[in-house]
Amino acid sequence: MITVGTLDRVAIEAVLFDFSGTLFRLEPDETWAGMVGLDGEPLDQVAILERMTRPVGDGARFDAAGRIAWERRDLDPAMHRKAYFEVLRQAGVPTPALIERFYDRLLDPLSWTPYPDTGAVLKTLAAQDIPVAVVSNIAFDIRPAFATNGWDRLIAAHALSFEVGAVKPDPRIFLAALDQLGVRPESALMVGDSAEADGGAVAAGCAFALVDPVPTADRAEGLLDVLRQFELT
Repeated sequence: MITVGTLDRVAIEAVLFDFSGTLFRLEPDETWAGMVGLDGEPLDQVAILERMTRPVGDGARFDAAGRIAWERRDLDPAMHRKAYFEVLRQAGVPTPALIERFYDRLLDPLSWTPYPDTGAVLKTLAAQDIPVAVVSNIAFDIRPAFATNGWDRLIAAHALSFEVGAVKPDPRIFLAALDQLGVRPESALMVGDSAEADGGAVAAGCAFALVDPVPTADRAEGLLDVLRQFELT
């Protein structure tokens, strides 16, 4: 399902994309099948990864110090680690060593799976000389995820919260991306999986399209559908 913002505007001159749940998704695979809890039962990897990657809302119950870490997780790598170690502990990951393994997976950009149409969308926009920026609430560098797929040359800018110092839906993070591209907000489209976080682009003056952060196997052309909706194909 795609919801598109108001299109009473000039032609789209740039497209901003969210990372997690939009261009890529963190998904379980067979290498994690042997992970078990204290009772010897397999861990629910899908539920754990969902807690770790949800764009808004709490992933756990926090004390005062933990609440500060959670609220600043996408601005400070140390706070990110503290917050997500607690999320993983409350999710039932039984040992510090196993928590470390899950957390390292989250931070490894090569562990993330691209949606089937990510490459096609980036190439389609590049062929039209429409620059792309990635705008993400995140505390680690995701550029290698694009480089390993040969897509780094297709990304003109990255506005990552821990580098910019602002977190979506704060308009400043979208404006930071647009400033790098040299494009006015009213000429840009933001595509993301969270109406609350990514939809903040509307306050910055951009159009907005919502995609569903379902598993990559279940969303073959969600991004391409957005381009079609905005007549960018």
